[in-house]
Amino acid sequence: MPQSSFFPKLSKTVIDKVRQAIISHHKRSGRILFSDTTLRDGEQMPGATLEPHEKLRIALALQDAGVHSLDAGFPASSASDVAAIQMMIGVVTRPVLTALCRTVRADIDVANHALQGNPPHKRGVSLFCGTSPLHRMHKLHRSRSEVLEIITDTVSYAAQHFRIVAFSPEDASRTEVDYLCQCYREAIDAGATTIGFPDTVGLLTPEKARDFIKAIQDGVPNLNRALLAVHFHNDLGLAVANTLACIQEGVNVVQCTVNGIGERAGNASLEEVVMALALHADQFDRRFSIDTTKLAPLCHLVAELTGVAISRMKPIGGANIFATEAGIHQDGLLKNPDTYLPFRPEMVGGGDIQLVLGRHSGRRAVAHRLAELNLNATEEQIAMLANLIKQQPKGTVIDDSMLRLFWSQLLDLV
Repeated sequence: MPQSSFFPKLSKTVIDKVRQAIISHHKRSGRILFSDTTLRDGEQMPGATLEPHEKLRIALALQDAGVHSLDAGFPASSASDVAAIQMMIGVVTRPVLTALCRTVRADIDVANHALQGNPPHKRGVSLFCGTSPLHRMHKLHRSRSEVLEIITDTVSYAAQHFRIVAFSPEDASRTEVDYLCQCYREAIDAGATTIGFPDTVGLLTPEKARDFIKAIQDGVPNLNRALLAVHFHNDLGLAVANTLACIQEGVNVVQCTVNGIGERAGNASLEEVVMALALHADQFDRRFSIDTTKLAPLCHLVAELTGVAISRMKPIGGANIFATEAGIHQDGLLKNPDTYLPFRPEMVGGGDIQLVLGRHSGRRAVAHRLAELNLNATEEQIAMLANLIKQQPKGTVIDDSMLRLFWSQLLDLV
């Protein structure tokens, strides 16, 4: 479909000017735009399959949290992805909805159909093509020039159907820098409004990630016409660190997943990147539109619907993040929660601070819980209860019913 018929009220020249004005505005603002790929890359995690209505629930929660765009699915790969995207049309209205496509015209056609009905400024495609020597030789069986032809052909075709076109060279972190920059230059000239840097196999360190971003900024003179995005995998546990390093280097868009779910070791965790920016505003000096109070509920919703449990030690959403059994920490938390917390639960919409009773607990925590249960105890009784708790075998859960039992047994001895 030619652009003139798709945007009948605006000429191509006007559309291009408006698009460039928006890109320039985003760049000048310094705001970090969060692009969430939980519904696409996250769902690729084995066992994390989502039904269309479940994707819609997560999409609405992501909208409520304030993400800028949603990588809503890969329409050419599955009729279910098409159904999920179409379910979002007219319901998920604030974020830009994008669809993943290979650098294949037919994929773009399917994406165009899936996103039909969404306003032009709220629909887009993300194209990817392998560019590293490994991908060119062993997967695509194409030369450097042939891959460039594929990129420019499909990006220009996509630009006829979409105002928002992103291009990412798959396996960018193992692509020759000169060739990588050439791919970006030609993709922008062909109509890409965002170029992405994906660390597809998650092998970079923060220093090397920054070096790539600097090289792109130096080697792509037409970068002023496109936003620069990053997408990090977590195979070395460095996805969040790499994302933050690139934010300091000036990227405009970061792509993440809730709970860091995704292929292999997963992706950069949305909630961790957000909280690092929120707590270290003096270091990063980048604004963002995510409502931090929505983060913990969002983590729990994604865990519930995907069936991928959150590790107890997982930042932001993990069960232990606001819990402690250590007596010294419990005493400090009772005096002032900030003594042993980097942030309070309410900042991320989390639950109450939990003072877990166990072998490591002190008398202060025991006294506090007895008072909450309206059980008036003397200092001697508190000490006896604390000692009894410490004697319990490994794995014993000291919940309220167990504490009441101990209390009644103690009274019987008096």
